[in-house]
Amino acid sequence: MAGLASMGCHAWRGRCSNHEDNSGWCLGNRMKDKNIIVGVTGGIAAYKSVELVRLILRAGAFSVKVAMTRNAARFVSPLTFRAVSGNRVIGDMWDPATEPMDHIDWAQGSDLIIIAPATANFIGKMAHGLADDFLSTLVLASTAKILVCPSMNTKMLENPSVQANLDTLRERGFTVMDPDEGELACRTEGPGRLPDPEKIVEEARTVLSEKDLSGLNVLVTAGATMEPIDPVRYITNRSSGKMGYALARVARRRGATVTLVSGPGAITPPDDVDFVRVMTSEEMREVVLEKAGRADVVIKAAAVLDYKPRKKEEYKIKKEKGSLRLELVRTPDILAELGDKKGEHGYLLVGFAAETQELVENAKDKLERKNLDMIVANDVSRSDAGFETDTNRVKILHREGHIEDLPLMTKEEVAEQVLDRIRGLWGERS
Repeated sequence: MAGLASMGCHAWRGRCSNHEDNSGWCLGNRMKDKNIIVGVTGGIAAYKSVELVRLILRAGAFSVKVAMTRNAARFVSPLTFRAVSGNRVIGDMWDPATEPMDHIDWAQGSDLIIIAPATANFIGKMAHGLADDFLSTLVLASTAKILVCPSMNTKMLENPSVQANLDTLRERGFTVMDPDEGELACRTEGPGRLPDPEKIVEEARTVLSEKDLSGLNVLVTAGATMEPIDPVRYITNRSSGKMGYALARVARRRGATVTLVSGPGAITPPDDVDFVRVMTSEEMREVVLEKAGRADVVIKAAAVLDYKPRKKEEYKIKKEKGSLRLELVRTPDILAELGDKKGEHGYLLVGFAAETQELVENAKDKLERKNLDMIVANDVSRSDAGFETDTNRVKILHREGHIEDLPLMTKEEVAEQVLDRIRGLWGERS
């Protein structure tokens, strides 16, 4: 049986005093109240760091400060970063406006330092403990977590000296992101692009998150399934997959080993998860039942079709006068099968109930019939919850009969809540 890290936020029982909003509910915002420094070095990708600062603030960070090298200021003006961050920018250790202990105060008053872009030169400085300007001195004096985002020409990146320096940083506890691949400023193709700011923010969330799900194998299903009518038509439902993807993303941040099985959709899957794309209900069934045998937790957030056409026509159905009769048959009940196999494999099983009426009654029935440990129910007839929205308002029904009514939250906040309760249930079982 997998183990868990020591418990921190005890929000799985409902309320939390550490990460809560004014209502008292723990929202689990890993950026909230964090002081973050963005270190910008002299690469062409420095312009992307302006958007990075904006996105970090939008994610809820308490403060973002920018420290620049002298060469970074050749690419982007410090005034630009000051306007976006709302804080003064330091680029010169000896500027009269810089206080003598700023490098110590900034270094030891921050929760995370993001070096983006990180040039080969600055990576070498960090690896060898050099401190000849404000940013390098700040890094050397820091007690914060450090996220390094390399950006340079492919051949420079692949140089053994640069790779050795990156390995040194990893060994010392720095988090190093892999650069993206694509067209570089030098008109060549290959690895070396600074990751998109959204990806850097996601990695920052991961670095800041407590790894309280470490050791757990979590299987998440997401999105809708599709059943073909003919070569050009199909039936499906309105599920976008946003809730399932949020669960996978947050579980990965918190240290779980995550498998995400998804129906068709346009959402980019999180990095570092075992991602499987399926289309039909039968395809999802085959993958889920195979993966569930190695899971500690199965979260069934996908909206699997209950019915499919009896047969797929070989050719496109032509439009004719009169009506068209489509005969439907039942699809496999994946959640019920998982419930039947739960005792054999020992996983926790969490379901979702998307309802338009009698929410609690229908969710209770599903919880009992399908042998679930917990079910998350939401009224999809609401305009601010359910399918295709970024927010959700759910009720969590526990097997022993307890029901929690959560306020309107983002789907990531709902994911934090659900995973908090899963963590509590697994802790009790362990």
